[in-house]
Amino acid sequence: MRIWLNKHFGFNKSEFNGLLALVFIIILLKTIPIIYYSYQTIEKDDPNLLSQIKKIEVTDQENFHKTRDRIESSQPLKKAQLFNFDPNSLSIDGWQSLGLSFKQAQSIVNYTKKGGKFYKSEDLQKMYTISPEMYQKLLPYVKIENQPSGYTKKDFTFEKKEYVKKSPVIVDINKADSAQLEEIKGIGGAFATRILKYRERLGGFYKKEQLMEVYGLDSIKYGEIKDQISMSSITLKTVNINTAQFNDLKTNPYLSYKQINAIIQYRKQHGNYTNPGDLKKILIINQQIIDKITPYISF
Repeated sequence: MRIWLNKHFGFNKSEFNGLLALVFIIILLKTIPIIYYSYQTIEKDDPNLLSQIKKIEVTDQENFHKTRDRIESSQPLKKAQLFNFDPNSLSIDGWQSLGLSFKQAQSIVNYTKKGGKFYKSEDLQKMYTISPEMYQKLLPYVKIENQPSGYTKKDFTFEKKEYVKKSPVIVDINKADSAQLEEIKGIGGAFATRILKYRERLGGFYKKEQLMEVYGLDSIKYGEIKDQISMSSITLKTVNINTAQFNDLKTNPYLSYKQINAIIQYRKQHGNYTNPGDLKKILIINQQIIDKITPYISF
């Protein structure tokens, strides 16, 4: 082979030896993983190891039975004698008479002593010390007294509040303060405040029906209170229409800013007004508005 390589590729002796060493290394690298994993497979399938794993495996069901077995008494059980019973008041002896061991009975009695309650017959199955078979045997005999539901009956006493009935009053809406307005049946603090603010803005009321212009006080509410109010003849706050400036008229709820400007500009162009009828010459002011503002203007 060395002669063939030398003839075709020009390999000398040292190059040939190097080639052999390289081939050996490649074969070794390919062989080692195969040998290693074959050994590992044998270890994984070791019957001794599998046996140890099986010994430490336990299920949840086995744990449950072991827990229940620990509370079983080594003492011989009494012969079961079934009778009607209330699990909330039954003694240890009573539970034992039903066929439970001492430790089982003690566990249930401790539960009730610490505040536990059985509200219905089916609650008995929540005690893990009682097996499903024993539960089915005892269920027909469970008679819980004075516990129709899961809620304890309590006596509630309600304080009877006395409400002071407002006596019929007659209140002067042009002179009353907030406290006096609240004496009107159907008028609370909020309405009283609104009425006072609107009265101040107007300069006084000249008829009762103006109350329906107060925010929230509709015709129904007005019908409830109209017989409890009066209106004295007072001098309403008025503004001279011939000398008034914008700020003097802007508080009047019946006039818009555009209408106020029109009143002032018309007066500057045509002179003073002599009577309310002159305001009809302003196109954006109708008779209804004139009737509303007449009590609050002078000439």
